[in-house]
Amino acid sequence: MPVDTTLLRRFVAVAEELDIVRVAKNLNVSRTTLMKSIADLEAELGVALFEPAADQPWLTEAGMALLADSKGLLASMPPSGGPSQGSGNTSGSGGKAKASKGKGRKPAVKGQSAPGKRRQSR
Repeated sequence: MPVDTTLLRRFVAVAEELDIVRVAKNLNVSRTTLMKSIADLEAELGVALFEPAADQPWLTEAGMALLADSKGLLASMPPSGGPSQGSGNTSGSGGKAKASKGKGRKPAVKGQSAPGKRRQSR
């Protein structure tokens, strides 16, 4: 069963660093998003990857095995594109989409008032 590579990359980053806040900053995602990614991967695989701890995450046996397998798998894959690596943006363009302003009710000649509007007196 294929696993989402974004989830695997996030898991490997957390497993190597063992600091969720630092990994979230490095991947430019929120801590909540990173934790949800780990939970989604655990649910998809059906095993716990980290020991539940109050202060710091620790890998379980299944987590250590997945880390070893994931490193090899991710090393054989082409790298993901640039700054949008952790954002889940699959379009590859990066950045936000901008709405076109269009022409609207722009006056035909510069300096002329728009139709239907009165020019403000000075």
